[in-house]
Amino acid sequence: MKKLAFFDSGLGGLTVLHEALKQMPQEQYIYFADSDHAPYGTKSSAAIKALVFDVVDFLVQQDIKALVLACNTATSVVIKDLRQQYSIPIIGMEPAIKPAMELPSNKKTLVCATEKTLAENKLQLLIENLNATDKVERLSLQKLVSFAENFEFKGSKVHAYLSQSFSKINWAEFDSIVLGCTHFVYFKPIIKQLIPPHIHILDGNKGTIKHLQDRISLNTNGETFPIEFFSSKKPMPATHFAPCFNLLNQ
Repeated sequence: MKKLAFFDSGLGGLTVLHEALKQMPQEQYIYFADSDHAPYGTKSSAAIKALVFDVVDFLVQQDIKALVLACNTATSVVIKDLRQQYSIPIIGMEPAIKPAMELPSNKKTLVCATEKTLAENKLQLLIENLNATDKVERLSLQKLVSFAENFEFKGSKVHAYLSQSFSKINWAEFDSIVLGCTHFVYFKPIIKQLIPPHIHILDGNKGTIKHLQDRISLNTNGETFPIEFFSSKKPMPATHFAPCFNLLNQ
């Protein structure tokens, strides 16, 4: 049976894999964290493209039927080039701005992402295509990636960083916050504590898995399989990633 590959610069894509496991438990999964080279969000486009193509060359040799590029930064930089190079379905991440624009209150949304995602033209085109230029504010939360990579999902340093980052936001003007980096999903509990209760917290994970389901033939034979984990091409035990899944299962 062919496998589904999930690829991220590090641990963030596990939040997407977690959603896939809930919706498609009978698939066979590979997860690749390029932790030796994380974060991607502060690298040049050329560096990101070189890293991503090297990883995808490795993954297509693992007999995969589709690839989820579970990294907003990599998606924004390189997904068009990947789709030209490879024939398998390649599913990328997109900040959940469209669902935010469909909320009934018609206020602004705060898009939080890495520095690279916020700077890329792909995000600007998405905003323009949704006629949302006047309704979207951007905020880099780049440091959350480093916190996540160090398994530091809570605590005083994370709380202080987010408090400072949100300190100038007039939440009365907003109805939603979009988490435009898969690493940020780990910090939903703290974000909820720091923002008013009327603010919706949105991410693209469910939409990504729905898109994946539409592009593949699902396995229905009733079996489940252990996940294969790699950290920058080195096989890793599942226990290494257990803290991430434990948090997501709470």
